[in-house]
Amino acid sequence: MARGTRSDSTVKVWPGTPYPLGATYDGAGTNFSVFSEPATRIELCFFDDDGKQSCVDLPEMTGFIWHGYVPNIGPGQRYGFRVHGPWEPAARHRCNPAKLLLDPYGKAVDGQVQWTEAVFGHFFRNPYAKNDSASPPFMPQSVLPTPYFGRSRDPHPRPPLRQPMLH
Repeated sequence: MARGTRSDSTVKVWPGTPYPLGATYDGAGTNFSVFSEPATRIELCFFDDDGKQSCVDLPEMTGFIWHGYVPNIGPGQRYGFRVHGPWEPAARHRCNPAKLLLDPYGKAVDGQVQWTEAVFGHFFRNPYAKNDSASPPFMPQSVLPTPYFGRSRDPHPRPPLRQPMLH
């Protein structure tokens, strides 16, 4: 396990489905799905309001898509991924579980990157040396958005039919 994480065995993770990619809330829980060919394990990390994180493994892999369904996780939940696997820069594999990754299919992000050496998988002076510094304190987190839009109260714009075009 990467430094600064704790495994949460109380969180139930079901197999889920590989599609759609990203985080999909269904009203009772959320399916998480992410593609990674070189990964040997992917952790899904949740963050509370104090920035504390707890991580669980995505239990299934279908065609290099890692996935899992977590009941009772819904809109507003902040999360990220940690990818375990080979560190072989010459083969273009830079798996580093010390680094928190945003959901590449995510729809919302909270926070900003603080550009320090800790957010990089390598050291500035040696791009082939693995940097195991924990990155979560310096990284934004993906946020699970609400799939529902409360537009029923929004008034319809109803522009005049013969409104001149503005140039």
